[in-house]
Amino acid sequence: MTWTQVFTPVGGSLGISALVALVALIPILYFFWALAIKRMKGYMAGLTTLLMVILVAVLVYRMPAGIAIMSSVQGAVYGILPIGWIIISSVFLYKLTVKTGQFDIIRSSVLSITEDRRLQALLVAFSFGAFLEGAAGFGAPVAISAALLVGLGFHPLYAAGLCLIANTAPVAFGAIGIPIIAMEGPTGVPAMEISKMVGRQLPILSVFVPFYLVVIMSGFKKALEVLPAILVSGISFSLTQYVTSNFMGPELPDILSALVSLVALTLFLKVWKPKTIFRFASEQAATAEVAVASQAIKNSKAPFTTGQIFKAWSPFLVLTAFISIWGIPTVKKALVGKYEGANLLFNCLNPIGKALSFTPEVPGLHNLIIDVNGKPIAALFKLEVLAAAGTAIFLAAIVTKFIVSISWRDWLATFGETLNELKFPLLTIASVVGFAYVANASGMSTTLGMALAGTGMLFPFFSPFLGWLGVFITGSDTSSNLLFGNLQKVTATSVGMEPVLALAANTSGGVAGKMISPQSIAVACAAVGLAGKESDLFRFTVKHSLLLVVIIGIITYLQSNLLSWMVP
Repeated sequence: MTWTQVFTPVGGSLGISALVALVALIPILYFFWALAIKRMKGYMAGLTTLLMVILVAVLVYRMPAGIAIMSSVQGAVYGILPIGWIIISSVFLYKLTVKTGQFDIIRSSVLSITEDRRLQALLVAFSFGAFLEGAAGFGAPVAISAALLVGLGFHPLYAAGLCLIANTAPVAFGAIGIPIIAMEGPTGVPAMEISKMVGRQLPILSVFVPFYLVVIMSGFKKALEVLPAILVSGISFSLTQYVTSNFMGPELPDILSALVSLVALTLFLKVWKPKTIFRFASEQAATAEVAVASQAIKNSKAPFTTGQIFKAWSPFLVLTAFISIWGIPTVKKALVGKYEGANLLFNCLNPIGKALSFTPEVPGLHNLIIDVNGKPIAALFKLEVLAAAGTAIFLAAIVTKFIVSISWRDWLATFGETLNELKFPLLTIASVVGFAYVANASGMSTTLGMALAGTGMLFPFFSPFLGWLGVFITGSDTSSNLLFGNLQKVTATSVGMEPVLALAANTSGGVAGKMISPQSIAVACAAVGLAGKESDLFRFTVKHSLLLVVIIGIITYLQSNLLSWMVP
């Protein structure tokens, strides 16, 4: 039997009452309570939230139980592939460098640039993380950069939290600009126009985030000590982000901004050093290592040669190459068996990609949900194995096997250890993505979106909150844009706001929601070995998420009124 989506299940009125919005909020409020107050383990919070959303969908939205359950299954499968697969391969690659001693060399090379933890965070969490976001997206940037910081001696919780906050600046242009490109289809607004508007919002945040990151780490006074380096990092990133987004499009802002920022800060640190070296008060063993490395540098006796350093970084250089190639649109088509050009290599890839791409119908769900326009909603398991970003990272791990000269036996043993360590984080990810799918399929997400859209003249301020909510629920700026893009456009038109500004606000607001998304929290904890500590990380990031989305709301409101000249 089919089921038609209903966005106002309580009373059936055309207006969105506070009661309806509160009903739709129940699973989200429960998840906040489970993590922030009850401090449940991530997988328990995820599973119980999934049960809660199914109950609300069935009892309040009158969604058939079978359809609700199969929606959660569809989401859980997506949580494993591609999201879980990215985490497995990313952590596996990192563990290979640790097992073979290459990470000791990486640590030393970073220390040769700076021993200061504040500046290391800017280099790794902000710049390198942004580069990975631009190339791969999903969970790879946080997973890899957080693991690197832990290897350098950062506390796992701090490393994960800092990388989530640093990831704010690049998310909108992640994965070769997919969040913005995807919005063009359902809204009809050219991606280039949205890119220009986002590029006139996020650069303001990109200047602020590095400073804010260091303040979180060390306090305001300690942040002022490294203000020159912060300005070099933030301004070089934001200027490049503005220029590329406004004159080149949404595909390259992250990659180019990250590279410019990384190079600029590295070169700057060759001629400028902070007066004092900042380390965490709790550091003991790590401090001893820093002291040894520092003494070696002062004596001009580098502990490792350039060749050794290049070899140690090679796994991540190979990773960068693979995920960059995987992000090229033409390559993507070949990896799913849909390339139609004359390139011989891509034509050879076509049959392999096609054989490893599966889109079976979700039983008990496909075409059984009818949208508000009377059209059935297709439900497919999208299993594109070869095209998945996780596969690109896994191939990098295979190449790494030969670079670091580890035996196949140890290589496989390390992979087995990785799978064992990630079993609970994978369960968390599967359950929270299942929750997102049920919330979307039942209409709960749309109910909340319509409630925020009813704020009238204050809508320019609340518009980013819609994107923030969408990313919290779905874990993806792309999904949030697809979910709320049309709603933003229609509402903006009705209140006299420029539609392109509302679409950009949805994208920009979404970046602040990334750091508290259940998926992101689970990914970050998995990467740094904090499985079961998701509640601690959530409590760490939630206040920063709220502050940043308020800032974006203020920027959007001003651009809709006093600063309307900024709208293209």
